[in-house]
Amino acid sequence: MERPKESSTPHENIIVGEQLEMESGKTRRLRRIFRPDGKTVIVPMDHGVSVGPIQGLTDMAQTINQVKSAGADAVLVHAGIAKTVDATGTGLIIHLSGATRLTNEPNWKTQLTTVKHAMRLGADAVSVHINVGSEHEQHMLDQFSRILDECDNFGLPTLAMMYPRGPKIPNELAPEVVAHATRLGYEIGADVVKTNYTGNIETFREIVNSVKVPVIVAGGPKTQNGNDTLQIVHDSMKAGAAGASIGRNVFQDKDPSAITRILVEIVHNNASIPQINPTNGEKYETVLART
Repeated sequence: MERPKESSTPHENIIVGEQLEMESGKTRRLRRIFRPDGKTVIVPMDHGVSVGPIQGLTDMAQTINQVKSAGADAVLVHAGIAKTVDATGTGLIIHLSGATRLTNEPNWKTQLTTVKHAMRLGADAVSVHINVGSEHEQHMLDQFSRILDECDNFGLPTLAMMYPRGPKIPNELAPEVVAHATRLGYEIGADVVKTNYTGNIETFREIVNSVKVPVIVAGGPKTQNGNDTLQIVHDSMKAGAAGASIGRNVFQDKDPSAITRILVEIVHNNASIPQINPTNGEKYETVLART
């Protein structure tokens, strides 16, 4: 059989290519997370394991309904939330790894949920957190290799959260360490890689172009100004990212629905960044109407 032509943008092969050499199960499930344009807006809400029931995550059903109704393409949660909260109508990614901030080594993520359990819960994909450069990097990579093998057997996509984070990494946004972490996720077989934005369109474009799977950008810590997050997403999309996975800057926003709609406009419709001043009392709906 003639091999399909490679797309000019890495993630298009996975989402919208024809007759790909890939399990049909993965292709179908990825289409529940990525739209036909090959892009996605994911809202991760796995933070309850690491930091507890923080603001925005005390009523998970309400928060999930807010972002779902606003057009989020997928939510990312742990198994217990998936069991008890209805996420019908959006893609479901179940996070398999974690650690609490109460331990001496919160950056040492371990597997908390099995692939089979995620499948029973109706997952469209699973995600795994790896801190590249951590003193326990090898343990996390070993676990991920076993997860990948099992996911391939079931046709279940894997999203690798690849974060440069360790004693030898003074700057987690440095292009060289973000590039290494991203490439590592691709090399070991992840179907989607989530990583930090470098702060520069050109350096991030080089990173995106160095792999042949979708790269989505992380939102990072909660910011004081909504524009900071929107700028990261806007610039990463210009660099060729396949979307964004924004957690605290969505579910802890004063209006999670409206900020989700703005992210959807930026990611899927190439909207310019609306100027949001959180102190002027303007509603996000008013800002969105200007985009």
